[in-house]
Amino acid sequence: MDHAGEAVRAAGAALALARSQHAEAEAAVQGAGVESNPDVLAAIAAVRRAAIVRNHMHLTAPEDGVIAQRNVQLGQQVAPGAPLMAVVPLRHVWIDANFRETQLADLRVGQPVTITSDAYGSRTVFHGKVLGLGAGSGNAFALLPPQNATGNWIKIVQRLPVRIGLDPRELDRDPLRIGLSVTVKVDTADHSGPPVARAAAPAPFESEADQGAGPEVEAQIARIIAANRGPGVRS
Repeated sequence: MDHAGEAVRAAGAALALARSQHAEAEAAVQGAGVESNPDVLAAIAAVRRAAIVRNHMHLTAPEDGVIAQRNVQLGQQVAPGAPLMAVVPLRHVWIDANFRETQLADLRVGQPVTITSDAYGSRTVFHGKVLGLGAGSGNAFALLPPQNATGNWIKIVQRLPVRIGLDPRELDRDPLRIGLSVTVKVDTADHSGPPVARAAAPAPFESEADQGAGPEVEAQIARIIAANRGPGVRS
């Protein structure tokens, strides 16, 4: 009788605990539909995270080009942030012409430019236009920039990179490579454009990062919820 009574008391305590847990669970989801249920919201967040991770496993180059400095092989596991390769867009190559700062007064954005390359010789002439000016001279971004404010100072004319855009059709015919030496001549007769010193060099191209949780993922989440919603369950 003592053992049976102890079992009844233990069963009653377990029943009270189960009722308390049931009431706590009901309070957590009281007034919430299927889509707003905390467990469902956590599962939706997990699906979105998985979609983002899956999408980041496919790397899409922002521009067509030629692969250079390939550091990865097929089947190799790479760590986040590791450089895989360099993609050189040969159809969107530009030139940074290092003009002296005393030559910038007559340079205007949009002025026509003729370019000859040592690789093709003087008979092959490329055409382009002035796009803008770099953010600073080479000395400003050097590893050990000069300190002209100390001691005796001698003025040295600096050179600044002026970005020159090229004609993609001419690049298709005679492709240029990164690091070639060229000779640039700018026709400064047209002064209708803004001074090059006021115009920053534009970015070569822009790309948008795909976050992965797009309309397709949201539609898949809606289908999963609809397939698992039981009869008579309100949304």
